[in-house]
Amino acid sequence: MATTSAAERRDQAKGAYNAFLAGCPSRQLLDRLSDKWVVLVLCALGGESAGSTGDPVSLRYSELSRLIAGVSQKMLTQTLRSLERDGLITRTVTPTVPVTVDYALTDLGLSLHRTTRRLRLWAQSHMDEVLARRDQYDADH
Repeated sequence: MATTSAAERRDQAKGAYNAFLAGCPSRQLLDRLSDKWVVLVLCALGGESAGSTGDPVSLRYSELSRLIAGVSQKMLTQTLRSLERDGLITRTVTPTVPVTVDYALTDLGLSLHRTTRRLRLWAQSHMDEVLARRDQYDADH
């Protein structure tokens, strides 16, 4: 019986990922990535806040909370934990008084940020058209 290495098994599994199948683990990842808070956290850490240069940045929890209007403490904490678990962001604790915690994109997170940035920009630039179509739909129905 031939044995396969871990890398070979990963390559085989990668070919088997199909988000259209109910049991595919990529569905869980897509579910997470489609969350508005995930998109906004990735965009913020990607340096897209008002007045920024657009280069990836390291931000403290309080800075993220201020940048992302409307996010609750619970949701921001859950979002940051899930992104850290998935390897998309890093969490760096500096032993100061009080303790300083910074968040930054990993290389994997930066590659995803490029996609979420386009999604956010699309939503912002097409919002007028979407609102007009909603109004038309509501008038027709």
